[in-house]
Amino acid sequence: MDPKFAIQARGLTKRFGDFTAVDAITFEVKRGEIFGFLGANGAGKTTAIKMLIGLSKPTAGEATIAGFDVYTQRELIKENIGYMSQKFSLYEDLTIAENIRFYGGVYGLNRRKIALKTVEITEALQLEDYTNRLVSDLPLGWKQRLAFALAGVHDPAIIFLDEPTSGLDPKARQEMLETINGLTEVSGTNVLLSTHILQDVETVCDHVIIINNGKLQMQENVKKLM
Repeated sequence: MDPKFAIQARGLTKRFGDFTAVDAITFEVKRGEIFGFLGANGAGKTTAIKMLIGLSKPTAGEATIAGFDVYTQRELIKENIGYMSQKFSLYEDLTIAENIRFYGGVYGLNRRKIALKTVEITEALQLEDYTNRLVSDLPLGWKQRLAFALAGVHDPAIIFLDEPTSGLDPKARQEMLETINGLTEVSGTNVLLSTHILQDVETVCDHVIIINNGKLQMQENVKKLM
């Protein structure tokens, strides 16, 4: 696989019995870009992401993530990526600061690094006056932005986002997209953004693939779609 790509997939396939959820998709993600997975709910986006992040073994095909093989180096993939799932992943009964400490510890950060990340994240999200506030008390938009920040607390090579703007009102959705865009501009981190909303792709993504019924319909530069 070519080292200039953060993700490469060739014929990636996932079958569940007679049902093919992802059907031989092939695509590449250049280092440093935001890449969109666009498709309706049930199109196969989440299944594809689970194969890429090492949570589900492909039925066929091949792929590398940050240079690691999805078959033989799944644990190394998990160490080098961040993942924000569709289901809310923060602990609602913990404060913002406690969530940052918990996730920092999960990813092996020492106390000094966690303290630095707490300042960095809360300032970036303008939450520095609310670090002792329970996550359950936050509006959904703030929760989603915090969850995204914690997916990258360990400075991974790639962050996978599965429908990160789902359920947000227009203002909160725009703030979420600005947060995503800001991260890549500052750190150069790759982002793979799965969404069913075309405007999300148009706002932040460099390239996009369109998936329908598990099949890749198109891979294109986003500017050519606008």
